[in-house]
Amino acid sequence: MKKLFLLFSLCGLALSAAGSTDLPGEPLVYKHVDGRDLKLFVFKPADWRTTDRRPALVFFHGGSWTGGEPSQLAPQSTYLASRGLVCISAQYRLIPAGDTKSRELPAVCVQDAKSAFRWVRTHAAELGIDPARLGVGGASAGGYLAGCIALVPGGDDPTDDLQVPLKPAALVLFNPVIGDRPTEAADSSFVRRFGEKWIEFLEHSPANHVTAGAPPTVIFHGAVDTVIAPVEIRRFERSMAKAGARCDVHFYEGQGHSFFNRGKSAGRYFRETTLAADRFLASLGWLQGEPVPENLPTKPSSALAVPAR
Repeated sequence: MKKLFLLFSLCGLALSAAGSTDLPGEPLVYKHVDGRDLKLFVFKPADWRTTDRRPALVFFHGGSWTGGEPSQLAPQSTYLASRGLVCISAQYRLIPAGDTKSRELPAVCVQDAKSAFRWVRTHAAELGIDPARLGVGGASAGGYLAGCIALVPGGDDPTDDLQVPLKPAALVLFNPVIGDRPTEAADSSFVRRFGEKWIEFLEHSPANHVTAGAPPTVIFHGAVDTVIAPVEIRRFERSMAKAGARCDVHFYEGQGHSFFNRGKSAGRYFRETTLAADRFLASLGWLQGEPVPENLPTKPSSALAVPAR
């Protein structure tokens, strides 16, 4: 987990390039907090109808909880919508970048993620979604948020209706921030970022909250990721197996952090991970038939950017 926040910050900057105002997803406000609206961007299949009961994924972007935009996973959302899913990419509040004195944990990020997921579940009927096939996904820091929704109790926004269950039916994770070994992080910039709170942060890691009933999960990870060491992913995989939960892990040789979305959307690892996610979802019965590579977007991610609000 060395160089965690330095690398995450660089990834966040790379993925938050200014883009077109021709937004690819339909914006919907799910929450008003701290004087601003937080939005979800909805990607619908071309033949979508309100009366549908389609499977759906809610995605959360990466960027070390200090940067990034919902546009990060717009290419994946565009493709999966072409295959019949409703995909939703969420905004959430960010914590101050580079402020090592505040030692702020990403608590507001978790609150917003859980609020967003509950909003989608509550509005499933009007979104044409089957609430029994509502999953969650994310990249890097967003993978941590997705894992918190699925596995970690508490951390809710106090204004949320806690009677609305979370319980996503699937997890789709791209190099997620999960780990359960505090000694691995003892000399890292991760510790410098959180100070003494790093132990508290690790205690809330999804890796430390795997229980029976965890949703089926797929993880895409670089085999030489120096941000989240592959050994952490293997530990999570073993925890899932011990709990009797499905966890499919795909490692990509020679690849580091954010390999899946680097460069143009049509790049090799974007294609491989997106088509593998398709096959995983098809194995759950959420998609039908084989992946359709010709439906993959060919624009760079930055061309699909959602401007920050």
